[in-house]
Amino acid sequence: MNLPNRIPLAHLPTPIEPLKRLTAHLGGAEVWIKRDDQTGLAGGGNKTRKLEFLLADAHTQKARTIITGGAAQSNHCRQTAAAAAKLGFRCIVVLRGDPPAKFTGNILLDDLLGAEIVWTHDKEREEVMQAVYEKEKSAGNEPYLIPIGGSNKIGAAAYVVATQELSQQVETLHATSLQFSRICFASSSGGTHAGLTVGAKAVMPQTEVLGISVDEPLDVLKNNVARIASETASFLNLPFRFTPDDIHANTDYIGKGYALMGDYERETIRLLASLEGVLIDPVYSGKAFGGMIDLIRKGVIKKEECVLFWHTGGQMALFAYSDQLR
Repeated sequence: MNLPNRIPLAHLPTPIEPLKRLTAHLGGAEVWIKRDDQTGLAGGGNKTRKLEFLLADAHTQKARTIITGGAAQSNHCRQTAAAAAKLGFRCIVVLRGDPPAKFTGNILLDDLLGAEIVWTHDKEREEVMQAVYEKEKSAGNEPYLIPIGGSNKIGAAAYVVATQELSQQVETLHATSLQFSRICFASSSGGTHAGLTVGAKAVMPQTEVLGISVDEPLDVLKNNVARIASETASFLNLPFRFTPDDIHANTDYIGKGYALMGDYERETIRLLASLEGVLIDPVYSGKAFGGMIDLIRKGVIKKEECVLFWHTGGQMALFAYSDQLR
């Protein structure tokens, strides 16, 4: 496997740990967690792994300005702003919608980290990102455009490497007969999902990679992940091709919609916090973790299984939902 250049940014390896009290509470499958919320960059999260590769590519291309985009409470934009600050890049983040009356959560952190924030208002986010890129290019500011979520073959390659990291951790704990039947996690823009899919096929072929969608319908998500996974495998010189049928995904837990919190997200956040001292967010990990819990309760994930939840971070957004969490 030929890996691209990489600039170390994350605290790795992130730990894996059993959720013993939650497992006992549910009375079903044995549940473990992979703590990518502890990657260390301005609150941590899964995007830090991707940014190690993406910003190395930006450096190779002699970029000076990093441009990316996301929703208002984007974890990706917050981590991109932090990585850009650490490495000396100028950073512009394009956020969907209109500016709020008060900056909270990730928006506040984007500002503190020195990013210039551009709001889309009523325009399409990708359209605004491209317009910002063209403006910066014309001004001679050497821009580098990172897609939503860092979800391309370069970013996804980081999660092929992350799967190798997990495989090594499992091997270290082999004396306990630890073997994960499934990896569950929040899936949206598809890069993490694609990287884990490629990585599992290479080093953990008996483990199902199950992305739980926080917004995308099933056909859109599977097609997007299959495309990125195939591009990533080719990029790394791995002999794999993926079709939508190869992608495991569940879209039953989108709830009210992206970034909208309902009772089950609220209950999931409180349950995990009160039993394990682990914080998850309403937008991504709360929906996905709640979905995994429901699959355990329904017996879809069977009692004899050992399942891993890959925590992709997002706790900083909790503060923007304080009124809804009480």
